[in-house]
Amino acid sequence: MSAPGKPAAITLDATSKAIIEQLQEDGRRAYATIGKAVGLSEAAVRQRVQRLVEAGVVQIVAVTDPLQVGFTRQAMIGIKAEGNLRVLADALAAMPEVDYVVITAGGFDVLAEIVCEDDDHLLAVLNDQIRTQPGVLTTETFVYLSLTKQLYNWGTR
Repeated sequence: MSAPGKPAAITLDATSKAIIEQLQEDGRRAYATIGKAVGLSEAAVRQRVQRLVEAGVVQIVAVTDPLQVGFTRQAMIGIKAEGNLRVLADALAAMPEVDYVVITAGGFDVLAEIVCEDDDHLLAVLNDQIRTQPGVLTTETFVYLSLTKQLYNWGTR
């Protein structure tokens, strides 16, 4: 049974996992090419991919390099908070600069990754949007100086 508003979990068989791995290697790979690799017809692959997308198992998106599209400042914000963490996480997730939000255990209650145009933009998001959220007690900003690795092809294991 799934939580309200969330699609029901689906069980992935070996073929669905193989399709996902093919798409992780190249999200634009033709269904016919994937079909040959996994032993299905083009139509069968198309149907499986559609079900995976509808179930929220996969997203097929273009991943950009923020530096190449004008966003020179990225940071992870560690947030210590009180109250309902889900409400805070949802508020952060609604901000256009925030691309990743997790509720955590440990030193921080919530981590939020933000992508900004520059340091002034980072300060505005941090000061005017994040720190003003109800329940936020403290924040710690981890500015990214260099991105060494970011992959989306880790497979289905």
